[in-house]
Amino acid sequence: MSHVPPIKVNRAPVLTLWAAVVAERLGHPPDLALTLGQTLAGAGARAKARRLGISEERDRQAEKREHELRPAIKPVHLLGRDIRILATPDGELRADKDGKPVDPDTVRRYLQRAFGDRLGEARAAMDDAAAMLPAAELNRVGFRMYEAFRPEVPEGVAGWGAKGMLHLGRIFAAASAIGPPG
Repeated sequence: MSHVPPIKVNRAPVLTLWAAVVAERLGHPPDLALTLGQTLAGAGARAKARRLGISEERDRQAEKREHELRPAIKPVHLLGRDIRILATPDGELRADKDGKPVDPDTVRRYLQRAFGDRLGEARAAMDDAAAMLPAAELNRVGFRMYEAFRPEVPEGVAGWGAKGMLHLGRIFAAASAIGPPG
């Protein structure tokens, strides 16, 4: 895989796809997994924006009221975060974004735009890496793996929204470095 050219992409879609792969490995259906991936990446981006001073903290009282109004469905623990899920009118489970279920087709289009014709390659590399570890271990160490293979961008505000190079070989190397528990 070292001869495969890297993919120029922003970090957010890389994390979205990786989290979806991990969620599927944990046994979640593909549509739920996609919505979990996008919600996880979005939460991380919002936290980083606040840390960089690009965005203001949300009103904690409003956030608390929103939380109390949402239906109580057990959250999904993914890559160190608990993500609330909601049922659609059809009874399907989706990640919660602002009190509404995330649309998996929107996530698919987002990933297709971000990765272009290289989406299949990136997904295959992530699937291969995810298969190297037992699901629970993958969920425990998966964010650390992402940090090892994510595209490099400038630090701070200069890196916000910047594209970097995703080297597919690093995805497999991140899983190999951790290896199966033993």
